[in-house]
Amino acid sequence: KLIGAVNARLSLVAKLRTYKEANDIPFVDQSREAWMHTYLQSANKGPLSAEGLTEIFGHLLELTKAETARAAKASGD
Repeated sequence: KLIGAVNARLSLVAKLRTYKEANDIPFVDQSREAWMHTYLQSANKGPLSAEGLTEIFGHLLELTKAETARAAKASGD
């Protein structure tokens, strides 16, 4: 289920990246990332700690950025 969720996220973010690039919108939005961190912290009921959530979500964001960049490069964008 976890791998399926990550793959679904990658598909959606790839579409978002394509849209943003076509409309000259920066791909990374630091304020949106900060909002997402805050939201997830409030939604987290544990036992995952706040630090653990920040760490795993940070890794997921970096992985998403890297994977969509690789996919864009492979498709010739």
